Amino acid sequence: MTAAYVGLGSNLEGPEAQVRRALDELAGMPDTHVTARSPLYKSAPLGSQDQPDYINAVAALDTRLAPLALLAALRDIERRHGRVRDGTRWGPRSLDLDLLLYSDVVMDTPELTLPHPGLPERSFVLYPLFDVAPQLAVPGRGTVRELRDRLRSTDIARLEP
Repeated sequence: MTAAYVGLGSNLEGPEAQVRRALDELAGMPDTHVTARSPLYKSAPLGSQDQPDYINAVAALDTRLAPLALLAALRDIERRHGRVRDGTRWGPRSLDLDLLLYSDVVMDTPELTLPHPGLPERSFVLYPLFDVAPQLAVPGRGTVRELRDRLRSTDIARLEP
């Protein structure tokens, strides 16, 4: 089994319910177990501010799926939630699942970049990731704790204890 971390976000069609349902669906993926879930957080959107705030979380997984197979399974869940990938960056969406880390794998292909390139600068990723794995090393970047402590913006609110 390989440890992997997935960021979840939604700002359409009942975002809290979308994220909670997706967390449950991650546990139903083949050869994959959810080992930890962060609390839910609320954050302002990236890009255009003319959209609702996001609900975010992170799930820790143990999986036998290879990185691209795991990505395909995540995209299947997104599609079931009504996600349409039309090339729009940082727009509103029913569900966004990002493969943040896959063990200590570093890769950069047209389909997948690991670690996720936005991870070091995003409070809506680092705060929930800190909840599930504060000492986790992000290849070439430091620990999750160190990255979180370096954030310039902390525009995020924890919704659950």
